[in-house]
Amino acid sequence: MTSTQMLKGILEGCLLAIIKEGEVYGYELAEKLGGYGFDSLSEGTIYPLLIRMQKEELVITTLKKSTAGPSRKYYSLSEKGESELEVFIDRWSKLSSNVNKIVKNKGGM
Repeated sequence: MTSTQMLKGILEGCLLAIIKEGEVYGYELAEKLGGYGFDSLSEGTIYPLLIRMQKEELVITTLKKSTAGPSRKYYSLSEKGESELEVFIDRWSKLSSNVNKIVKNKGGM
């Protein structure tokens, strides 16, 4: 399994967490992910997720004029998105704890 395959399942939660910090546009999301060490992700990976998140009403989009070119689509969390983020955080906490026990051989076996 490649790291990209593993990341697919958790990237949406990471995006929700970053968007919760404040309204952000797509390229800015990619830069912020890069700042957390996810520098190998392309916008081609992020934008399909954002489109799906918009369809699922997890994010709210707003078009705003840009001084550096065409209007940008900004993303903010909806109430549904905030609830989904809470669920993700809980699931991630449990999953990462269990995986760490196994890979560090602290599972009691």
